[in-house]
This record gives sequence, structure tokens and C-alpha cells, in this order.
Amino acid sequence: MDILNKKDSKIHELVIEENYLNQRIDNFLFNIMKNVPRKHIYKILRVGTVRVNKKRVKPLYRLQTKDIVRIPPFWNNTKICSTNIPINIANLLLNSVIYEDERMLVINKPIGIASHGGSGINFGVIEMLRELRNDLKTLDLVHRLDKETSGCLILSKKKSVLRELHKLLFEGKIIKRYVLLVHGKWNISNNIVNLPLLKLNLKSGERIVIVDKQGKESLTLFNTIKIFDNYSLLNAELKTGRTHQIRVHAAAMGFPIVGDDKYGGKNIKMGSADSYKLHRLFLHAQMIKFYMSCGNKFEFNSASNWEYEIEHFCKN
Repeated sequence: MDILNKKDSKIHELVIEENYLNQRIDNFLFNIMKNVPRKHIYKILRVGTVRVNKKRVKPLYRLQTKDIVRIPPFWNNTKICSTNIPINIANLLLNSVIYEDERMLVINKPIGIASHGGSGINFGVIEMLRELRNDLKTLDLVHRLDKETSGCLILSKKKSVLRELHKLLFEGKIIKRYVLLVHGKWNISNNIVNLPLLKLNLKSGERIVIVDKQGKESLTLFNTIKIFDNYSLLNAELKTGRTHQIRVHAAAMGFPIVGDDKYGGKNIKMGSADSYKLHRLFLHAQMIKFYMSCGNKFEFNSASNWEYEIEHFCKN
């Protein structure tokens, strides 16, 4: 059954034979996906893209005769052959997948990678995934995240899925929740920020968003997670989806996001040396949730990976 030893863009359904009886599912996958890193195999088990009899299983599950194992499309990260994309960036992006089926792909977008190319950026997430995987040539962005914002990003494999998800976005039926770290002690009694936002293009070519009564209605719901001496860790839920909405609303309330140079935020100094600064925008798309017309509920979550640094250096 060693049929999965190279890059593969198909979904496989394998019927378990007697000689695999009682073998652990993780060991089974190691044997038939020989060039795929173990880290990736554990990931596809964890997120449920590998199924046994249409159900999620844990790595310790022992196979039974006539079990049907569904294995999603996969790739061999050790043989990325693109000449345009640095291998470390390619590996980072390919390992960021948190969910995949025949309709969509969801990634935990790393910081520093744009959602799409343009304005001096040759490759964004969408262009790189199309190049790195032959089965994703028709991939489309469902929505966007800023280059320095990390977290859940959805991409569609089918035009019909893209249209449906765009309709849900337009109707406000996709819930998006972010986690952010801001300067100052959040003391706003009314956590609903309703300020119209206007997008401007400066002569320099830079795009900036301001609060202006001529702008579009914009609504953000903030909630406090933890207050530190000089910083606040917050959740933000988008009720509208404007460019830079959370960043501008937080700054307008007097609490710019840490690391957001564009809207008044600064990096955290954790010591006297520059090497002890946290250089990033502290905004992460933590969760996205919606229902599709088929009635299925989809909810995706991704860790920000910087809570430890915040707890350690933003002491009470």
C-alpha cells in the first residue's frame, strides 16, 4: 500500500487489509507517506483532515479490518523546487495549514507575508500557494489580512465556494475574532466602538485609514482579557470588515496596538538592548466561524504564539 511516496494532489480512501489490523494510525501513515515530515502527519491527524470511517481519530487509534481511511492531498516539504520562493518561507507557509478539504484551505498566516502580491510585493500567500502546489492553481482569497497581522486566513478552491463565502461576508454572517495587545490600561466602559472610517491614498502611495464622518460605518466590539501595568490584552470582534479597522479603532480610543507604527503604536522594550524588543504588530486573527448553505458549521482557531512573551515581559 506504499502509494503515497511523492507529491500528491488527490484525496485517497484506503480500505484497511488484514495485515494492517491493530496497527496505530500514525505508524500506518508514516509507512505509506514516506517522504512527508512526521510533524505534518500529526498535524493532519490533529485537525481532522485524516478520517477513519468519516470520523476524526487520535494518533493512538488502532486500525480494524475494512476501516476506510481518508487521506487528504499532501506535499513533500523536503522537495520544494520553486526557484522564486525561499525554501524557509515556502516551508513556513506550507506548514501553516490548519484545515483543508475539497472546498477550502485555511492557514494560520505567518507575520511578514502579504495576503497577495502588489505594491512592490512579488509574492503573497495566494501566489506562493498556487506555485508551490499544482493542485491549487485556481485558489482564491476569501478575505485578506494585513502583511503584519497573523492568524486565520481562508482560501477557496472553488468559485462556487468563493461566491458563497463572499455573500456571507457581505451579510455579516462570518464571525471574526482577534486578539491584540495595546498600550495603556483599557478603561473604556462601553466596549462597542462605532466610528466611521475613511480610506485615503497619500501622494507617497501609502494607504492610510482615518476616522471621518464621510467614511463608512465601522463597528468593533472589544473585550478585556488581562490588564498589565502599561498594556492591555484584548479580544476584538469585527461587526464590519473595513481596512485596518481594529488598528484605527484602537488608536482612536487612545490605545494603539503595540508595534503599529502606522497608527501610533510602538514596540515593547524588554531590556536595554535592541535585541530584547518584540518586533511585530501584536494583532492576531484568532478565530473565524460561519455556517454554509449545506448546514455545516465551520470554526477555525489559531494560536498567536506570543502570549508567553506578553505574560513574561508585561508584568502586573
